[in-house]
Formats: sequence, C-alpha cells, structure tokens
Amino acid sequence: MSPTSLTPYFRDAPTHLVEDWGPLDEATGPPMATAGFTLWEEGDQSVGIWVCGAGPSRWLLETHEFIYVVAGRMIVTRDGGEPVELATGDSAFFERGWAGTWEILEELRKLYVIFS
Repeated sequence: MSPTSLTPYFRDAPTHLVEDWGPLDEATGPPMATAGFTLWEEGDQSVGIWVCGAGPSRWLLETHEFIYVVAGRMIVTRDGGEPVELATGDSAFFERGWAGTWEILEELRKLYVIFS
C-alpha cells in the first residue's frame, strides 16, 4: 500500500510481503504456519492477504468470507457436502455459519474479504 494514497491497494498480490501470524489455531494435524498482510480492517471486517502452509484444518465461520486463490491448492468440504478443489485463479464464498474442513495441499496464498 502506498503511504500517501487515500485508497489502500496491493501493488502485486502474488509477491506482496507478509508478516508472520504464527501457527493456525484451526489446524487439526501438525502445526501450520500462517502469514498475512491486512490492507483494511474495521471491527470484525477486513481485507488482506493470507498465506498458510499445507495441512488439514476445521472451520466454523462467524462472518462471511470471500476468497480469491492467488497461489496454491486446497480442498474445502462443507459438513455434509462434497469436496471441492480450489486452485490458483479460483474464487469462493463462505457464508456466516459455514462449517467444514480445509485441506491445504500446497502452500496457499489468498486474497480475502471478511464481512458481517
């Protein structure tokens, strides 16, 4: 993001620098390293980049989330649903209350929009 800009932006999302966010709380196997960069945040809403190492995790979302996969692959499976593979260039929407698993197959980099 340009420090003099009134509009936050990413110059290059695939290579934008991220900071260490520690291990993923939702991991259900070995620890999964995460990193990210928050472009905008207000209350429980935010926009940014998230990077996560490979492994399984379990999610119960308390907000809506839209993602765009910049790099990597994962399989998302809603409780009671069929697995869906998401890869570079794919987008997905997870509504508030979505419950299921994410199996990250290779390091994942996504743009995210979290909103109420």
